[in-house]
Amino acid sequence: MKTAAPGHQAHHHFDDAERAAVYRNILARRDVRGQFLPDPVADDMLARILTAAHFAPSVGFMQPWSFVLVRDQAVKQRVHDAFTTANAEAAQMFEGKQREVYSGLRLQGILEAPINLCITCDRDRAGPVVIGRTHIKAMDLYSSVCAVQNLWLAARAEGLGVGWVSIFRQSAIREILSLPERVMPVAYLCIGHVSHFLDQPELQTAGWRQRLPLDELVHFDGWGGDAADAGALRDELRAAQALAARGLLPF
Repeated sequence: MKTAAPGHQAHHHFDDAERAAVYRNILARRDVRGQFLPDPVADDMLARILTAAHFAPSVGFMQPWSFVLVRDQAVKQRVHDAFTTANAEAAQMFEGKQREVYSGLRLQGILEAPINLCITCDRDRAGPVVIGRTHIKAMDLYSSVCAVQNLWLAARAEGLGVGWVSIFRQSAIREILSLPERVMPVAYLCIGHVSHFLDQPELQTAGWRQRLPLDELVHFDGWGGDAADAGALRDELRAAQALAARGLLPF
């Protein structure tokens, strides 16, 4: 039996059950708005999902994120007020039937979720020159989004719902949470136990937008490029997406 060299991971792949759990988690994740329960989230569970977020990849290992926990109802109310103002503005940006559908959508659970969490990006955390950020300055923001996804998947594995609220002015969130000028609010999340998870994304069920065909989004060796053997992969992509749409694992 081979042993791993010092500093190397011993196992290169997950077993079938572990692999299935990863894919099931990804397929079962939902943006939760209206299903939050008032039950508190235990500290050990909260610590686990924050740890998952902290172990996200980051360019230059700069780890630009910080986590602002919001439990105070008065602070939540101020955030909710900021959302209400922006949501009314957003509704006016749509026309006709779309505005009607938009107005009927539940797009946040700020007051109902026991925990609100703002994940931020400190754009100066690693100094003015960062490995991997020398030419694409937004890589620190992208890294913080990776932390959001890590937390979201960890929360789903714990049975917690997460909803990302993005309908408010960043300046309002910055003021409410007293964020320093260099710190960018990246994601405002509602987190808590839920009564249920929806089978399909809520916007898809509401008819707002359907999931795009994956096989039409894959290009070869350049935008719009194709390949002689592309047909086989496109068939596999269509089959995998069809299974995933039914909540089945694509293997």
